[in-house]
Amino acid sequence: MKNIRPEILAHAKKILIKIGSAVLTGEDGLDLKVIDSLVQDMCALKNRGYAVVLVSSGAIVSGKHRMKITEKLKSIPEKQAAAAIGQGRLMRVYSKAFEKNGYYVAQILLTLSDLTDRQRYLNIRNTLSTLLEWGTIPIINENDTVAIDEIKFGDNDNLAAMIANIIEADLFINLTSTAGLYDGNPSVNKKAQLIPLVSEFSEELEAAATADTSSAGTGGMKSKIQAAKKVTAIGIPCIIAPGKKKNVLSDIISGDEIGTLFLPMADRLNSKKYWIAFTLRPRGKLVLDDGAKKALLEKGKSLLPSGIIDVEGDFNPGDAVNCIGRDGSVLAKGLVNFSSDELRKIKGLKSSHIQQVLGHKDYDEVIHRDNLAVTRQNYKSKP
Repeated sequence: MKNIRPEILAHAKKILIKIGSAVLTGEDGLDLKVIDSLVQDMCALKNRGYAVVLVSSGAIVSGKHRMKITEKLKSIPEKQAAAAIGQGRLMRVYSKAFEKNGYYVAQILLTLSDLTDRQRYLNIRNTLSTLLEWGTIPIINENDTVAIDEIKFGDNDNLAAMIANIIEADLFINLTSTAGLYDGNPSVNKKAQLIPLVSEFSEELEAAATADTSSAGTGGMKSKIQAAKKVTAIGIPCIIAPGKKKNVLSDIISGDEIGTLFLPMADRLNSKKYWIAFTLRPRGKLVLDDGAKKALLEKGKSLLPSGIIDVEGDFNPGDAVNCIGRDGSVLAKGLVNFSSDELRKIKGLKSSHIQQVLGHKDYDEVIHRDNLAVTRQNYKSKP
């Protein structure tokens, strides 16, 4: 098979790199040799004119080592305390390593609420843009010290996918402890084969990825597949590759067939719809009939009240809600123009009846197509 990587990577100038905890873990909590090697590799890219943004795990691992904790942390306060201790050391290690190579770093700690608020989202984008203009390397991590379940990204794979969208990256490289995506779990199945190229997100492919993690990580391969799915949905190619391989980044950029390459989707979401689809948490569900389902998925139409069978949850105008089919599958996510109470009154009705039932009609559509992101689609990539 022809190696298409040189063609895919030819125009990649802005790179989002995510490094997992399993890559960074060593005898001293942090594997300083691996970090130094990766930093040299990133600086080599910078010297060649590439812009680099880094999403790095490792704070909790570093904090545990500092406190001589060997067992797994169970409570949220313990994890937050370890992150508070370890984050400072993690940044010092990165700062020294980059400065030896002539570059400065900038620390950014985020929670999900920083990205779900549209104004803060734009502020973060502007800050990152300025840092890149100044030639620095932004290093981003979840603010574990203050994050709770409601404002957590879940894992840094998800965070990295969101940052890739914010900076409009040309390439997302996810460095992990494995050689890439396999057709089975290689730690269990010795016959599992590496998958070098993914052009379509099939159910079989996603089933092959497990949620199993190392003692240091949180997401497993399953979260990395979900992150790849998100970034390719906005046209960004993704590569999952072995983080401890020397010169892995330079070799990837040179077009070497390392790890697993995920091709960008043919039908991509714009930045706003990506924000709706993958950043906002849904506050409720709208169950759609087959006609509305077809209008959304095949015709790109807005959602009207006539196509709604049922309303689940309590939400207000402007909240994000999932649109689901009769079988419960999620079809789309969008920003509603009506509250859940109002929709329960007008579901199944024509738009011309809204005024009569509610006493007012600010909108004909329940969700306008500009505020609707289709999440169930044929995940077939560009040929």
